[in-house]
Amino acid sequence: MSGYGRFADFYDRLTENVDYGGIADAVERYIERFGGRRGIVLDLACGTGSLCEQLARRGFDVIGADGSEDMLGAALDKKFDSGLDIQYLRQDMTELDMFGTIDVTVCTLDSINHLPDRAAVQKAFGKVSLFAFPDGLFIFDVNTLHKHRDVLAQNAYTYDMEGFFCAWQNQFCPTDGSVDIFLDIFEQQQDGSYRRISESFTERVWSDSELTEMLGAADMEVLARYDGYSDRPADEMSERVVYVARRINGENGQP
Repeated sequence: MSGYGRFADFYDRLTENVDYGGIADAVERYIERFGGRRGIVLDLACGTGSLCEQLARRGFDVIGADGSEDMLGAALDKKFDSGLDIQYLRQDMTELDMFGTIDVTVCTLDSINHLPDRAAVQKAFGKVSLFAFPDGLFIFDVNTLHKHRDVLAQNAYTYDMEGFFCAWQNQFCPTDGSVDIFLDIFEQQQDGSYRRISESFTERVWSDSELTEMLGAADMEVLARYDGYSDRPADEMSERVVYVARRINGENGQP
């Protein structure tokens, strides 16, 4: 998985179409709907902190965790500008180590798909369970096989933005449903030349039965599956499925 080095400098502009406010509104609705606590919210794989900012503005006590120093640097810049009380930690989602219990954990924008294998997903789920408050909620999303196979597929995209140009290429693997994503960013220099920055990563796909089984092994139960951050139930045409899970009584999932 990419370490998101210089890519962090361009991430927010390439994802400016993401409705972080809408995601935060949905998270708030799900917390209320399923009896979650309006306390400490952990944003796992928080990236540049855009969702953390939105959640903090809604009165949550927010912790953001990410494995990329560059992404967290951008998040800290936002925190400095907004003045919001958000705590950031440099932690990979499979090596989570909190100081206490978490009321709600969120993990958005297909971060789970970026984990390299089932063992890593199970370890991440175990860590979330380990630090969850009893009956704490876990809200996360995944890209589906439909999106990998029929939307991302073998397609290529270009983004021509002020100061840089991005070429995005996908390579779908029909054997396991994964998609290799290649990004080439050409950043304009002061002399008019362009500097090339390349990033690549793989998104893996997990079936509903696999995710449900792994959550169960981590002492979590699925409460709902939504089509994106809406209130519609997920179906076979959903490109992104949002899971709302809850920590259940018993031994915590083993990290």
